[in-house]
Amino acid sequence: MIRRNALPLGLFFLAPLVGEFLLGNTPIVLLPAIVVFAPLYGGGALLIRELARRRGLGWPNMLILALAYGVLEEGFTTQSLFNPNYADEHLLAPGYIAALGIGVPWTLFVVGIHVFWSICAPILLMEGFAGERRTTPWLGRRGLIVTAILFVLGLAASTAISQSMYPYTASAAQFTVTGAIVVALIAVGLLVRFKGFATDSQAPRPWIVFVMTLLTAAAFMLMTTIDSLPVWAGVAIAVAGIVVFFALVGLWSAREGWGDAHRLAIGSGALLTYVWHSFVKHPSSLADWIVVLAGAVIFGAAAIWLIWFAWRRLRRTPAVAAEQVVG
Repeated sequence: MIRRNALPLGLFFLAPLVGEFLLGNTPIVLLPAIVVFAPLYGGGALLIRELARRRGLGWPNMLILALAYGVLEEGFTTQSLFNPNYADEHLLAPGYIAALGIGVPWTLFVVGIHVFWSICAPILLMEGFAGERRTTPWLGRRGLIVTAILFVLGLAASTAISQSMYPYTASAAQFTVTGAIVVALIAVGLLVRFKGFATDSQAPRPWIVFVMTLLTAAAFMLMTTIDSLPVWAGVAIAVAGIVVFFALVGLWSAREGWGDAHRLAIGSGALLTYVWHSFVKHPSSLADWIVVLAGAVIFGAAAIWLIWFAWRRLRRTPAVAAEQVVG
């Protein structure tokens, strides 16, 4: 029983550990808060993965569903997309667009980290451990229902905590538009099937994919890492990183030889990006610097061990058939 449920349980807890603690957004002294973060992040990641795999859908669909998750959490649960004083950081001030009530850099950043790091990177890592079960469902109907209930409870708990700490209510128009976007993204993510294309070219070596992931992820992180960088220059660099990453992955994943090692290279690059980011940006108002540093070291070491273990396991596992970006 435990072995059969190791993959979904691993994803359930890995998602919040990456999304909150490895990022450096939440100090290690608040680790007990994982009882709230796990149903939210882990429940969301597990639901997205299970719904997509049950319908025979692939990574484009999971990316779209992850985008819906990011908009849902930040538009409804924390309302950080609209709250000008969220976390007492004035996050919306740079690149603020009054007509929309959002700050472009913050919206791009916070939704982007949910898509790639909170949801997709943990799925990539856990599917890397799955072997022949990589594209098959991990939960039965009962498990899927329990996960959905936990996710709703996680949303409710996170909303209550956020409101108690940073009270704010977005406008009716903002809620309406945000809700419409979430519904549309879920519909596209679950109903549209993306067809891949095959070429006779050879996929690059996994280390090239790994380096590309590190570089494009670093470009994305520049928006919040270099304070002296002009706002719109940071946005342009981040968008360029996103475009380059998806263009190259879309191209390379259609080539011969693309497989588990390439997907693991992307997941490894994502985790290592959070490792270095946790040392340059930290929640100084939530804990002393020594506690923050200790958490960065501990979670960074854990991430590196997980990456090492995943590669070690991959070398000992028979190769699974190559998968295009749609798979």
